[in-house]
Amino acid sequence: MRRVMGLATAAGFLVFALVGMLGVWGKLVSVRAQSNGDVTAQALMSQMKWRSVGPYIGGRVVTVAGVPGHDDLFYAGTVGGGVWRSTDEGVEWKNISDDKLPGPSASIGAIAVAASDPNILYAGTGEDDIRNDMIPGNGIYKSTDAGKTWEYAGLRETQSISEIVVSPLDANVVYASSMGHVFVPGPDRGVFKSTDGGKTWKKILFVDDNTGAIDLVMDPNYPDLLYATMWQAQRMPWGLTSGGPGSGLYKTTDGGDHWTNLTHNPGLPQGVLGRIGVSLVASRPDTVYAIFQAKDGGVFRSDDGGATWKLVNDEMKLRQRAFYYMAIFADPKDANTVYAPQVDALWVSHDGGKTFTKLRTPHGDNHVVWINPDHTDILLEGNDGGATVSTDGGKTWSGDHNQPTGQFYHVNLDDRFPFHIYGAQQDEGSFEGPSADSAGVIPVGDWKTVAFGESTFTVPQPGDPDITYGSGYYSIFVKQSLKSEQMESVSPWPLYQSGASSAELKYRFGWTHPILFSPANPKELFISAQHVFKSDDNGLTWTRISPDLTRNQPNTEIPSGGPVDLDQTGAEVYPEVSSLAVSPLDGNLLWAGSDDGLVHVTTDGGKTWQLVTPPGLPDCAISSIEPSHASRTTAYLTAWRYMWDDFRPYVFETTDLGQHWTSITTGLPDNEFAFTIRQDPKDAQLLFLGTFSTAYVSLDGGAHWQPLTLNLPRAEVRDIAIDTRQGEVVVATHGRAFWVLDNLALLEQLTRKPAVSVDGSYVFAPEKAWLTHAYGAASPDDDVEPNSG
Repeated sequence: MRRVMGLATAAGFLVFALVGMLGVWGKLVSVRAQSNGDVTAQALMSQMKWRSVGPYIGGRVVTVAGVPGHDDLFYAGTVGGGVWRSTDEGVEWKNISDDKLPGPSASIGAIAVAASDPNILYAGTGEDDIRNDMIPGNGIYKSTDAGKTWEYAGLRETQSISEIVVSPLDANVVYASSMGHVFVPGPDRGVFKSTDGGKTWKKILFVDDNTGAIDLVMDPNYPDLLYATMWQAQRMPWGLTSGGPGSGLYKTTDGGDHWTNLTHNPGLPQGVLGRIGVSLVASRPDTVYAIFQAKDGGVFRSDDGGATWKLVNDEMKLRQRAFYYMAIFADPKDANTVYAPQVDALWVSHDGGKTFTKLRTPHGDNHVVWINPDHTDILLEGNDGGATVSTDGGKTWSGDHNQPTGQFYHVNLDDRFPFHIYGAQQDEGSFEGPSADSAGVIPVGDWKTVAFGESTFTVPQPGDPDITYGSGYYSIFVKQSLKSEQMESVSPWPLYQSGASSAELKYRFGWTHPILFSPANPKELFISAQHVFKSDDNGLTWTRISPDLTRNQPNTEIPSGGPVDLDQTGAEVYPEVSSLAVSPLDGNLLWAGSDDGLVHVTTDGGKTWQLVTPPGLPDCAISSIEPSHASRTTAYLTAWRYMWDDFRPYVFETTDLGQHWTSITTGLPDNEFAFTIRQDPKDAQLLFLGTFSTAYVSLDGGAHWQPLTLNLPRAEVRDIAIDTRQGEVVVATHGRAFWVLDNLALLEQLTRKPAVSVDGSYVFAPEKAWLTHAYGAASPDDDVEPNSG
């Protein structure tokens, strides 16, 4: 809830509204002490609530499921926002996993509905499309009441579930394929089987520690017949490998007791294989389609159950960016109709795969299709913009602006009142919108597109929020005016080197490189690659103010994506300065952290830099640095190592400009790696932390942490911003868009023990109220009495 006093001017009619979480203006607010002692800070904080503010634009969906016999019922798994359900052909979607999945991960890689009992659902966590922002999972969850409740169902250590299939004869017979720990080799990969509904599992197909299972399909008429595809792949902070001797296509006819390797059967591609997708025709199960990542790859068809194959289509349009797509889906009734989702469209063939035509979905980057087995014109499709439904074979689709599942990396606030929120959403672009209107909600249409990019910072110009700055792939950096709708390049290095590896780039502008205006001097604009750049004229000219502040190791700057195909779109540019901050107390004091684990500081505006990395900090990415608002020599930092298969939180404080560092992780779980730390500018003891699954708060300067989850759904909290004028905290989640927490003043008062009245009540200061009217709002700096009319 927002605390707003509204003034509507219509024929002299005045409307006043004052809503407060702790009370009403002009009255003292008190909380009675518990009979058994002091009321706890956690009990007080539990009365607070986060507000979802959008934008209502979908994020990545890689798994979907429909329910035969229920043509309007659909499920979708988002890669950072849990499980969603629609009961009206995709017009509306509702989350059915918030506060219900026991584990920390909200990344859903696989969903299955039991044909014998549609109330039984299985959801596998961990995304299988192993892009650079892939979110690890923690096993499989099961619901026996159509998603009302969930329970843990095993395979916790697999971390990424790619497919789940359930026997149509027995809902307790379940198969799951897993890519395992995609960042390191390991044994938790392959195909697993449970015969007791997930209580126990047996690994039934395993190749080696470098190879996982990426696709799995079952013959619905003969559920002991399955096909599985194995994929040798690994994701690293600086890139990925896709392909090797472990990749292959396998078949079983006895429920997984024995498997036949079909990889070298006549007609299939030879040489190094990468990712493979497979599908069979339910009405004619001897007809099987497979799509291969290989130098001589493409779409292959078998009409004898995989014994022999024929290449039917080798067009690159069906297998570009193979690590991210390479899936194929056969129509269950028509053996000649097959779908291939891809970057620019959902492709469909009606002649057995020989020719494919384009079906335009509401969003690109298409990953998965579910085809209704009874009415095959009904399609459910998942892409990087959410889940969408077609009831006419792909001619028209439901919208994607009904799912607040956007994956944001950063958040910025402007200096207007009430403030607006800015950020770049994965695969959607950059947006800005109001923190709330007078009713405490944001109409969907109030979000506007602003300066470029999907992964870096979106920054409003101080004093003029009409102007925003944002970055795209490689060295793209633009300045945009909302009023004039003009966009201009302001890049320090405008040469665009598309497809280049890191070693080929003059400046390594990484996927989420920093962009910021100095809080000490808002005329100074900064951006970083492996160097730090500064502009005093809003990007017209630039000065490089640092040497290379990374390790600059050649083995981390190699081409990414091989050995079959390279995949270099800018997401794997490495290493770079991943965190940059200017002290609000001294514009010449800058901190820089790299995504290969180095920390530097300068006290003379960049003339000289000192290496001040915390001693003993292993290979990592420095994800945030927060200079103190109260002490020039104090700063905080976070680092993550999950791409080194280490999920522990790394959070540090220095009080002497980095000469010494202290770990401040008391109260944090061992599996909550950290993305960002922020200090309340008005209260040095109040710190906020964004982690793998939620937000934390410290009321004692980082000595102890406690969850600030409240009603915030489980999601990565990638960034945090604080507005002290209105007293609000904003978080950017990677899977559930933006959320706002009101009444920062309560948390500020909790850092000091509140006054106790004679009757034993704790007394808090009242919330502020702001006067709003039809022509704008009175800011905290305006000379307006709160109760003036």
